[in-house]
Amino acid sequence: MTMSDIADRRRIRRKLTFWRVAAFILIALVIVSVWIGANGGTLSDDRQSPHIARISISGLIQDDVELLERINKIAKNDNAKALIVSISSPGGTTYGGEAIYKAIRKVGEKKPVISDVRTLAASAGYMIAIAGDHIVAGETSITGSIGVIYQYPQVKGLLDKLGVSLEEIKSAPLKAEPSPFHPASEEAKGAIQAMVLDSYDWFVSIVAERRKLDRPKAQSLADGRVYTGRQALSAGLIDSLGGMEAIKSYLKERKVDPDLAILDWAAPRTSTPFLFGSVAKQVLDSLGLSWLASSSAIENLKEDKLLLDGLVSVWQVEGR
Repeated sequence: MTMSDIADRRRIRRKLTFWRVAAFILIALVIVSVWIGANGGTLSDDRQSPHIARISISGLIQDDVELLERINKIAKNDNAKALIVSISSPGGTTYGGEAIYKAIRKVGEKKPVISDVRTLAASAGYMIAIAGDHIVAGETSITGSIGVIYQYPQVKGLLDKLGVSLEEIKSAPLKAEPSPFHPASEEAKGAIQAMVLDSYDWFVSIVAERRKLDRPKAQSLADGRVYTGRQALSAGLIDSLGGMEAIKSYLKERKVDPDLAILDWAAPRTSTPFLFGSVAKQVLDSLGLSWLASSSAIENLKEDKLLLDGLVSVWQVEGR
């Protein structure tokens, strides 16, 4: 064997060693990144020590299975000594609000729950807020809007201009009513109105129960109007004005150490590990589709839906 052959073997051996080490490091980094993502961005799970749990509910409220599971885990976690529910929402579907309300009440059976009304907690947002044992809001926060609405589009006028019509044959007059393709009959309107009023009656009932108001008083406050934090306090719809100091004061009343760490129980990250995410971003950039790399773009598409499924309890600024 010549000296040249020996030198070639050594070079090959060094290259193999390099790629083995590189592969090991790559696998280790992937494992660490997956672990960090699974633990909400931290290398350790602080949920194993005493803390105050906090969840944030923002945007349009819909049926959210992951959120319900997270709330259920907080109820079962003995290290979570209390729960802060931070709300910034104009509302959403009545079913979505109802499901979250009931899940939070299960937490309230085991530990104190404080609702932290931020900029806006209206309609189904307020429905969720009253699940708390104590509601804190800012002086200029917007809340209330207690009510239910059912909306449907009407496109018959446009179709008439286009010379298009939709014919239908159905099993009964109220099937698929109201329809966007023709004006609703009085019978159809009456059926929808009865459904809306039934949900509204349930909403008013839990407001009266949770806020310790007699039914006529709750009914008078549930005319759909919104209130500032100051007005809501005067009306008995919230308990106190302020921020974290007011929250800690209530925790102290409930014999919970207000100096415990506040731990955000956030939704698990759905993005890819950072190594793969970086590669994907570079590919999108090269294709001129970098905007797709922003999760907010997709989130906005979801939250700007023109229609929500089912009955809706949502506050909207007129003309928005």
